[in-house]
Amino acid sequence: MLDLSSKDGSSKVPSPQVFFGDFRKMTSQEVADGEVSLIVTSPPYFNAPFDYPDLFPSYEDYLDLIRSFASQSRRVLERGRICAIVTDDMLVKEGGGSRVWKYPIVADTTRIFLDEGLLYRDKITWVKPAGYTRISRRSGVVLQHPYPMYFYPDNIQESILLFQNGEFDYSHLKGAPKKILESSKIDTTKLNKERWNLTVWNITNVLPMAGRVEEGNAAFPDEIPRRLIKLFTMIGETVFDPFAGSGTTLKVAKELGREGIGYEIDLELKRVIRKKLAGEDFVIENREGARKLRKSLQIKIHQQRSVTKSPVPRLIL
Repeated sequence: MLDLSSKDGSSKVPSPQVFFGDFRKMTSQEVADGEVSLIVTSPPYFNAPFDYPDLFPSYEDYLDLIRSFASQSRRVLERGRICAIVTDDMLVKEGGGSRVWKYPIVADTTRIFLDEGLLYRDKITWVKPAGYTRISRRSGVVLQHPYPMYFYPDNIQESILLFQNGEFDYSHLKGAPKKILESSKIDTTKLNKERWNLTVWNITNVLPMAGRVEEGNAAFPDEIPRRLIKLFTMIGETVFDPFAGSGTTLKVAKELGREGIGYEIDLELKRVIRKKLAGEDFVIENREGARKLRKSLQIKIHQQRSVTKSPVPRLIL
């Protein structure tokens, strides 16, 4: 929340804060009620074979996480402000067989946030380059069996869901110091030229390749939080990422003069966040529920990659 009484547009933005722990145990001492102006995050993709294999015992366990996320979001968001979630439906192989099921994560996340009392503001479709078929290559089935009912499309998009914590009071902007308001003004020429004004954003994705800071981590590109932060916050306001990952949201928030708070359960990402925030002042603290996940996930990921070298199953849902 922007303290209009103390900000004149020239004050130094405080250092980002990163809490390592289970955000479901997050308290108001770490993130206060109504403190946050914008949430930009991407929850773990449900048991995604190339990112989070077998992380959740069941889909219902995953939805319990999203319910907690919705509850905490409503608590920490200032009235009328936005929660932006990068997510998508997920293909998951279950039971050790060749059958793959697709889970309606976008629809279920939307229903959970509505049930929590947030408003459904919009959905943006993030489209990746056409050659990006990282997980399934599902269209190969119809090439092997060119008959009706064998078609399954390859996925090169994700959803950016936008929820709002009640109606926004636009007098909040009218009462802001002129210097802050002008510094936070949206570049409408860029907005139109780069097509921010559309419900489809064409943005190149970040591949978790060897040698990158994001190696082995499902990070979204800087451009996504950069657009969202500019579109929905003013200089000095607080941006929160409850699934901080490699720290992309915090990095961009700092670059844009916003306060940043992150929560991350995986202690093995401390090194990654430190590297991504190199040169920045930031604070890291441990909280309840933090654990080491990255190494165990990477072992499972390598196992999944070896499986993908085998022939495509005859039927994939």
